[in-house]
Amino acid sequence: MSFLIKENENGVGIITLNHPKRVNPLCKEIISEICTELDGMVADNARTIVIRARKGAKVFSAGHDVHELSVDGRDPLTYDDPLRRVIRAIETCPVPVIAMVEGSVWGGACELVTCCDIIIASKESTFAITPAKMGMAYNLSGILRFMKPGGYHFIKEMVFTAKPFPAEKLAQCGIINYAIPTEELEEKTFSIVRDIITHSPLVLTVLKEEMRVLSNTHPMNPEAFERIQSLRQEVYTSEDYKEGIRAFLEKRSPVFMGR
Repeated sequence: MSFLIKENENGVGIITLNHPKRVNPLCKEIISEICTELDGMVADNARTIVIRARKGAKVFSAGHDVHELSVDGRDPLTYDDPLRRVIRAIETCPVPVIAMVEGSVWGGACELVTCCDIIIASKESTFAITPAKMGMAYNLSGILRFMKPGGYHFIKEMVFTAKPFPAEKLAQCGIINYAIPTEELEEKTFSIVRDIITHSPLVLTVLKEEMRVLSNTHPMNPEAFERIQSLRQEVYTSEDYKEGIRAFLEKRSPVFMGR
């Protein structure tokens, strides 16, 4: 069963998340489909790709599928984590990828949206970065993803509080491009799409890759990296992490003990 609706006409690919019963979780099946469709649409001459939820969606995506997160002490957010794979697929996709956001965006879905090249959101959309609420230690590449475009102190507030923030605030901080009325969302998105597809696809590919490479030039010494990894591993062997997962699945507030 497919959890996506796919369209690819006149140089425009559209990937619509379509798992309403579970509010578009970033499960292995959906992520695998997205990666496959990105490659397929490019091979089929798409010059830009739009990722969206169904029109009228209350939730764009609920983020990580918590049912798939391990609780055996292993780090669930490694290089081969499904979310990391789809982030890399969007980043290295040779055509511009646009996120058209309607509904709330939770957890790892915030990273999926912010890794897109252009982000147009409904003013009614909210974004919540929730690892602290779940007892999870986010990885370095995910934290860097939020820090690069956004105000440093605002990102800290988002990460520390795990509360939803309105799209307008993210637009003010430069994290997303636009926060506009819902009824204008499609018109604005596809006006940008029409501009893009008139330009040289070869040049757009080079420009996107140049900006990707330049934005990732953030050296870290091995000692600092190893220390961060050690701290993250402490989280995933803790009782707090197990409690965060249990509380989510039991639909209750977690009780964290700091151990």
